[in-house]
Amino acid sequence: MKAINYFLTFLLLNTTLVFSQSIWEFDKSHTNVGFTVKHLVISEVDGNFSNFDGKVSTKGEDFSGADVEFTVDINSINTNNENRDNHLKSDDFFNAEKFPEMTFKSKSMEKAGDDKYLLVGDLTIRDVTKEINLDVTYNGSVKDPWGNTKAGFKLIGELNRFDYNLKWNKTIETGGLVVGEKVKLNLNVQLTKK
Repeated sequence: MKAINYFLTFLLLNTTLVFSQSIWEFDKSHTNVGFTVKHLVISEVDGNFSNFDGKVSTKGEDFSGADVEFTVDINSINTNNENRDNHLKSDDFFNAEKFPEMTFKSKSMEKAGDDKYLLVGDLTIRDVTKEINLDVTYNGSVKDPWGNTKAGFKLIGELNRFDYNLKWNKTIETGGLVVGEKVKLNLNVQLTKK
C-alpha cells in the first residue's frame, strides 16, 4: 500500500510539473532583432532582421530555466542600403545562399538580479556554432485588450564576427577596419503566451 501511495504522489507531482509548463511565441510585430557595428572606426551602422521565428518554454511563473529557441532568416537583413545588404548576404559575410539561417538554442537562463537574467546559448552563423551570453532585462507581463498574456524583454550582447567566418576585412589608411570586428546585438522582444 505504501508503494502505491509513493507512486501516486510521484505521478501527481510530475503531472503538475507538465501542466505548469508554458509556451511563449514571439510577437513579430512588436519584436526587433537588431545589431550595430562600427564603420570606418568613427561611426556606427545599425541593422535588423525582419524575418524570424522562435519559442520560449517556461516552467512555473518565472523565466528562470526557460528554454529559448530562435531562428533568423539571413535574407531578411536590412541596413537601409540595398547594396550593403547584398554585400552582407554574399560569401564575404553571411553567404545567405549556402547558410540561409542563423539559429540560437539556449543552454541556461538564470536570474542575475531584480528583473535581470543571464541567457547563455549556442549561436550558429554560417557553419560555426559558438556559445554566447546575452544580458536580459525583463520589462514585465501584462494582459492586452484582447486577453492575451504578453511579456517584454530587452536583450543585449556582443560577438566577434570573425569567430563566425564573417571574414571581409578591409582596412583604412590609419589601420582601422572599414567594418568593425565586434558586433553589438540589440533585441527588443515581446512574447505571447499560448
